[in-house]
Amino acid sequence: MAESETRYRVGGMDCASCATKIDTAVRRLTGVADVSVSVMAGTMTVRHDGSSDLKAIEKKVTGLGYSVAPFAGTAAPAHTQGAQHRHDHGHDHRDHAGHDHDHPHDHGEKEIEGLHGHDHAPMAGPWWQSRKGRLTILSGAALVAAYTVGHLVPAIASYAFTVAMLIGLVPIARRAIMAAFSGTPFSIEMLMTIAAVGAVIINAGEEAATVVFLFLVGELLEGVAAGKARESIQSLTGLVPKNALLENNGQTREVPAESLAVGAIIMVRPGDRISADGIIISGESAIDEAPVTGESTPVRKGVDAVVFAGTVNGDAVLRVRVTAAAADNTIARVVKLVEEAQESKAPTERFIDRFSRYYTPGVLVVAALVAVVPPLLFAGPWGEWVYKGLAILLIGCPCALVISTPAAIAASLSAGARRGLLMKGGAVLETLGKVTMVAFDKTGTLTEGKPQVTDIISFGPSEAQVLSRAAVLEQGSSHPLALAIRNRAKADGVPVPPAFELEALPGKGVSGKVGGETLDLLSPPAARERGTLSAEQDACITALNDEGKSVSVLLVNGVAAGLIAMRDEPREDAEAGLAALKSAGVKAMMLTGDNKRTAAAVAGMLGIDWRGEMMPEDKQRVVGELKRQGFVVAKVGDGINDAPALAAADIGIAMGGGTDVALETADAAVLHGRVGDVARMIELSKRTMRNILQNITIALGLKAVFLVTTIAGITGLWPAILADTGATVLVTINALRLLRIKI
Repeated sequence: MAESETRYRVGGMDCASCATKIDTAVRRLTGVADVSVSVMAGTMTVRHDGSSDLKAIEKKVTGLGYSVAPFAGTAAPAHTQGAQHRHDHGHDHRDHAGHDHDHPHDHGEKEIEGLHGHDHAPMAGPWWQSRKGRLTILSGAALVAAYTVGHLVPAIASYAFTVAMLIGLVPIARRAIMAAFSGTPFSIEMLMTIAAVGAVIINAGEEAATVVFLFLVGELLEGVAAGKARESIQSLTGLVPKNALLENNGQTREVPAESLAVGAIIMVRPGDRISADGIIISGESAIDEAPVTGESTPVRKGVDAVVFAGTVNGDAVLRVRVTAAAADNTIARVVKLVEEAQESKAPTERFIDRFSRYYTPGVLVVAALVAVVPPLLFAGPWGEWVYKGLAILLIGCPCALVISTPAAIAASLSAGARRGLLMKGGAVLETLGKVTMVAFDKTGTLTEGKPQVTDIISFGPSEAQVLSRAAVLEQGSSHPLALAIRNRAKADGVPVPPAFELEALPGKGVSGKVGGETLDLLSPPAARERGTLSAEQDACITALNDEGKSVSVLLVNGVAAGLIAMRDEPREDAEAGLAALKSAGVKAMMLTGDNKRTAAAVAGMLGIDWRGEMMPEDKQRVVGELKRQGFVVAKVGDGINDAPALAAADIGIAMGGGTDVALETADAAVLHGRVGDVARMIELSKRTMRNILQNITIALGLKAVFLVTTIAGITGLWPAILADTGATVLVTINALRLLRIKI
């Protein structure tokens, strides 16, 4: 039976624990082959054999407290949906102790009665208008009322506090029971329910009601803080304008930007945001790319330059040919990749998940032993020790510990994406900080990827005349060297008159006539064949070749008039970027397929070790050798001819400006194409790991302190819940500091 795939929009998911709870429940249903849940995208993809009851799947998810609705027309044979299905990046599908937070964010979707109210999307309004906010306010009001009633009528105080407790606890207990039946028995709701009910039984109803209220307040605060991480990356989608000016048959009309087809021509007025990825076909303007790439200064772009959706046109009207549909533009792909990356667990996160599987049941056992062993073996008072056991249950909630790693990773992935640094998951982010060797490709990575005129040498005419005559001959040619000469002529403002009788000389150069002069632009060997070069001129060519430069010889009426030397020059920030790596204790090497003379020249300028004349398999072999020598290797390249080496490295980093290759080939991508961004990526990884260590220390440290004070009888139930929800809020806020770091 052919497998089908159905995708759902899921509302109310908040963290990796939510995803695991849904995954565990749905995976147990008949006919389900695979489940993939994305918290950041708010989606669930279910592969099934066709015998599955889709209504049962939806009922199971809503029973856990989440809203669910299928995407229109998503059920299809799995093999036709391969492009849509997101493979799970190391997601751990095993049951583990999770925390299920009721957060105040409201998707604006109709919620089913009894739904668990935590929405991790940015709030549509104030927190008090959200479902969870209203529940917290109601619980707080009931607690105040119970205190008032207890003061006025002490005889019914215990009943008043029990009612106040139930107002907040009933929704929590319901979700705990549903999660237990669905395969997740050790959730934060279950521990909370046991502790609150137990407190009422031992006549501590006042504290039970207070604990439930504090639990709701803590979760509310965490929701407000944690929502910022998702909002950070989702806010990118708001950069793309809703409408575009479509040009058709000489007329322009406003259309929805999402309706633009590839190949369509749009007009972009000064000050407007560009509504699609595309190529400029007319006009020249300064483009402000800061909203998308973080580039601090506008970039001047003209005909044939690539522009991105969401960037701002500066000072002139542009006509742009659309190269990507709305769903595939740079911003949409970045958002999708970051959403998926946040579901890819880092080794530390996977360890904590495994740890929490045993940690939470262990807490239950310890709490039970504390409650019964002293009374049974040492004649301790039952009420006192049961109370302490219940407090340990609250202290032991794994909430802060479980969120300590994913919160930091989500914030870092979002912060990196907003600066043009894409990392495909927590494992990549964690490994980057361990990199000790970076192997760079040369062309298009350390260098601009296109030759530039570096030297104009005259043997009689002025340098401007040499350049002008060479540009005349290169009119109409698309060869990279011809483009370099024309670009230099344009930049210098030299005149380029029309040429006549232009003729390509295969393997030698080009010739033509201008103003009565016969001009030839030849390769040095072709010029030598004609015997037009003196020994001094030939020595000059050799010296330029030794610097890794390509040389063209200009002949005027058969006599050598000058030389034009060109070379693919290093990127402006290449030297500074390599210096940043060195200062971080990371070594660098250049691997290139270029000839050794050119490789040596570029490497000498940058002060970097190098290997030249390397085939793709040679680069792969060198990466393997470096790893065997004990280096943790990152390979940086364009993602095409470097594919074998990128795959062989511990981390493959693609350089590019939003191309499919740059975004999809390697483990990470540098959208700006800046060498310095590799060092920034490594620094972001190191900061993230320090933040995670701080989070784990906060989570476990507070628990240890309150565990000791509880056993000693210094603290009780309500400080115990603060040890959990307070630690969770602190951990989340600490993680969100990563959103504001300057890298």
